[in-house]
Amino acid sequence: MSTAIIGVLLIGLSGLLVGGTLSLWKINRVIAAGLAVCALLALIAGVLRLGYF
Repeated sequence: MSTAIIGVLLIGLSGLLVGGTLSLWKINRVIAAGLAVCALLALIAGVLRLGYF
């Protein structure tokens, strides 16, 4: 797979994780916080993979 495709997929994964974070926030904030951390890591990895920084 191309490096650009992996970067875009990681950014898309972070979007899905943010959606999960928002849906779980009222139910269980500990799991939602864990998802938020994973979303942030996926976003950072995607941006670094694309070579913006």
